[in-house]
Amino acid sequence: MTANTPHDPCPSMKELIAVMAKLRDPNGGCPWDLVQNFETIAPYTIEEAYEVAEAINTNDMKSLQEELGDLLMQVVYHAQMASEAGHFTFEDVVAGITAKMIHRHPHVFGEAKAADAKDVEKRIWEDQKDKEKGPRDSILDDVPHALPALMRGQKLAKRAARVGFEWPEAVHVLDKLEEEIAELREALAGKNQAEIQDELGDMMFCLMNFGRMLDLDAEETLRKTNDKFERRFRGIERDLKAMNKEFSDTNLEEMEALWQAQKRITG
Repeated sequence: MTANTPHDPCPSMKELIAVMAKLRDPNGGCPWDLVQNFETIAPYTIEEAYEVAEAINTNDMKSLQEELGDLLMQVVYHAQMASEAGHFTFEDVVAGITAKMIHRHPHVFGEAKAADAKDVEKRIWEDQKDKEKGPRDSILDDVPHALPALMRGQKLAKRAARVGFEWPEAVHVLDKLEEEIAELREALAGKNQAEIQDELGDMMFCLMNFGRMLDLDAEETLRKTNDKFERRFRGIERDLKAMNKEFSDTNLEEMEALWQAQKRITG
């Protein structure tokens, strides 16, 4: 057994686990850490995962190293609390994910063959996950509710598509989108807030599906658009500052001109 196997973590990993255990030690531990539980720590776990994604998006390797450490600490934190309650240990977590990765890669650790990355994702991984989960009441079971709405919607639609609940081609989703837009217009005319929200949700779900059928991740697509909007809007703020003007001194026509100028600059 090597030093990096699940039951014998490398020295630095052992030290991190020991640090976490000390923080949670009722005799001399940290008062803040001692009162935390799974529910209170979960938001930090999600936040750290997003900070990892941010470091990747900005290609900041120094930050990525730091953020991966913060995210790893979250895993150790949850495992420590679980160990205290007698549920499982950090070693159990490592052993479990190691076994899962081997099981889900029969084309690497077994005799199965994979044609390409899509074959792995759409056939092998899904088949292996089905074997792990066993019989389910619904094919939509185990899609986590805690996921961001766009991400969860994409996973739900992807699951449904596996059994043929799918448009023949992506372009057909645009026809459905036009239908949803018309229904949203009707809801707006009726001024019923619940109906407006319902139809807006249908339209957003439709757009998410359109992206999915084009192999575009809805969450990542919207994130890039958010970043683009921020770049352009900050550019407008700089332009106004250079002109010694405030937004309150600028009409919509002037703001549109500034926006179009930023589009030409930022793309």
